[in-house]
Amino acid sequence: MTAFTTIDSPLGELLLIGEEALDGVTLTSLSMPGQRNAPAVKPGWRRDPDRFADVTRQLAAYFAGELTEFDIEFTPSGTDFQQRVWHALEEVPCGTSTTYGALAERLGVPRERIQALGAAIGANPLLLVRPCHRVIGADGTMRGYAGGVERKVQLLTHEGVLQPTLL
Repeated sequence: MTAFTTIDSPLGELLLIGEEALDGVTLTSLSMPGQRNAPAVKPGWRRDPDRFADVTRQLAAYFAGELTEFDIEFTPSGTDFQQRVWHALEEVPCGTSTTYGALAERLGVPRERIQALGAAIGANPLLLVRPCHRVIGADGTMRGYAGGVERKVQLLTHEGVLQPTLL
């Protein structure tokens, strides 16, 4: 059975979707309002905030600056290539960033496949908890983020990668 809930966050309302498990859920999606290709709640899904209590607790601790690494069970999805890329994203520590080129080199992805790497990053269904926001351009620019570049900047600032701007 697919369960879902929504929670408020500094990024706006987050939609959490998961498959029910004995003691909670395995997370299949975490999305934000206005996100490119965000899933929508479907008929037959059950709103069940209690099943997401641990995920919600971890997200609250992250936004409070008390948690830098998530311990959330995910439902496997994606192609083998996407899974390789997503696993590599999970290894980029909080408070740091990497580039598309560095990630490609680490995974042994040839230069002509960088676009495929970017597509795999963009297909990440678990924004925030699988930290695709930590991948930036080689020149330090904020490349695309399914949740919006403004949110990417917000997350990297929250994690201390970027300094807050004074306006």
